[in-house]
Amino acid sequence: MSDTRIFKINGDSARELKGSSIALEKSLQNYMEKNLETLLGIKFLASEYSTGKTHGGRIDTLGIDENNSPVIIEYKRTLNENVINQGLFYLDWLLDHKAEFKLKVMEILGTETANEIEWGIPRLICIAGDFTKYDVHAIQQINRNIELLRYLKFEDDLLLLDLVSATNVQNTGNSLRNEKNIEIKAKQNSIKKWSSKSVSEYIEQSDSEIQNRYEELKSFIEALGDDVQFKALKNYIAFKRLRNFACVEVHPQTRNILVFVKINPDQIILEPGFTRDVRNIGHFGTGDLEITIRSDDDLKKAEDLIRQSYDNN
Repeated sequence: MSDTRIFKINGDSARELKGSSIALEKSLQNYMEKNLETLLGIKFLASEYSTGKTHGGRIDTLGIDENNSPVIIEYKRTLNENVINQGLFYLDWLLDHKAEFKLKVMEILGTETANEIEWGIPRLICIAGDFTKYDVHAIQQINRNIELLRYLKFEDDLLLLDLVSATNVQNTGNSLRNEKNIEIKAKQNSIKKWSSKSVSEYIEQSDSEIQNRYEELKSFIEALGDDVQFKALKNYIAFKRLRNFACVEVHPQTRNILVFVKINPDQIILEPGFTRDVRNIGHFGTGDLEITIRSDDDLKKAEDLIRQSYDNN
């Protein structure tokens, strides 16, 4: 399915670089694992992780992404290897062994991250030199978050990662899980139960003007490219390609929509009340630049910054 061509320009001449997608060697897996956060926005947890004697398998790469969702990465080393089914097997194993995964996260990244795991949207990433049309069709029939990522090596120092296809299943159980956790903690501490609303609930409770503005923002972001993925989490909406490029919060009481983008605040002129450097300010989602949208004019101004973040990620 590959039709990518890359040329090296030297003055008025152009030379095509020949991409290689031979059987994926172990060295590429090692390279990916050492650079997971840079390449895919995923924190590395383990390599060749054993699923025990009963299941008798090994997960190629285990990680957790920038939205705190568990990630399984499987590498397709031969053309006839059914890496999707293999990955689904491990994904089911993971959901049946949440405590084991949480302990691994706690060991590597600490208790705080372990307590924030988003179990509603675990991901399976399959990496191969190429995929068939049958692979692409197959994942569309499966109600899981699956991404097919094609790689090509050019010469000795260039690596292309191309998102061939992705299925986007929204979080269906996380809000209920959080609500139950809140209730348990309240009972344990003998205090009055309080509720924490999700960003989806905040959107539903907003007036029509805010809802329409959010829908216009969402439509603009999704139109940036076919590779834009939409993830509704507890506290924010994440828009991502291989990595997050925009995280959106909606606040009906203040009538603000906040967008966090991955732009270095030092590289733009900050506008008080519109853009803010949040590198040293705690916030949900990812991104060092906060954009506050209060009007349609703000939304129009924000589009260029959001597009820059998309292009950079």
